[in-house]
Amino acid sequence: MKRSLATALVAVLALFPSLGASSPPAKILSLDLCSDWLLAKYAGRSQVVALSPLLKQYPVEWMGDAWPIHNGSLEQILQLKPDLILSGEYNALILRQRLISLGFRVEILTLPRTLPAVVEYEQRFLSLVGLPITLASQPPPAVEPSSQSARLLLLGANGIGTGLQTFEHDVIQQAGWRNYLESDGYRSLDLEQLVTDPPDAVMWSAPKSPALANQFAKHPALHHAIPENQWLSSNYWHWQCPGPWTWQLIEQLQEQRMQWAG
Repeated sequence: MKRSLATALVAVLALFPSLGASSPPAKILSLDLCSDWLLAKYAGRSQVVALSPLLKQYPVEWMGDAWPIHNGSLEQILQLKPDLILSGEYNALILRQRLISLGFRVEILTLPRTLPAVVEYEQRFLSLVGLPITLASQPPPAVEPSSQSARLLLLGANGIGTGLQTFEHDVIQQAGWRNYLESDGYRSLDLEQLVTDPPDAVMWSAPKSPALANQFAKHPALHHAIPENQWLSSNYWHWQCPGPWTWQLIEQLQEQRMQWAG
């Protein structure tokens, strides 16, 4: 009798998989760039049905060209029949709502705004795609800056500097640098001020863009005030999306600080 009941229960679970252990999603689709990169790093290639069209605008060498990319249209996504759709909180709002209304499973990955939240962000992603959260990367040991630590300016396109109360500021500080800017947020830089009171080092972080966007960084007066060996660089994509590459960026900044000090 007990064996018959057990057999019947197994049969019921087979008919209704949602009542048993859930299986990892087999056809994942991404609507935003940050989810693209996380899928490329962690998910199996066969598990991904398509990445977002943003990947064509912001390619990264480490991903290669083997990943399928959808065109962002509702029609194509319906044809692909994903069982999990990942999106950032500000991406494809209308398309996302339409997919939800049609019964698709859409999960929103809110970008972390602090360094501790990066680990939670990765863990949630891993859980959604059916991977153990223990795979989440861990931050390197922090190097707390002192009042005597070197001042680093994070310089972007069009002469925009990154100040306090930003995710980038936390990255700079975790690597043991002091932020050159003492005001909050992002601000247009004053060339005369930089020349009069130059930072100890400049991290030039900007996408490949038209020359006009880079004119500020190429100004002769700026390069006269700040020697070339005090201009640092990193892959711009490291700054675009928080994730495991954030820790790589911090380690790189720590190494550059040690080289600068030496």
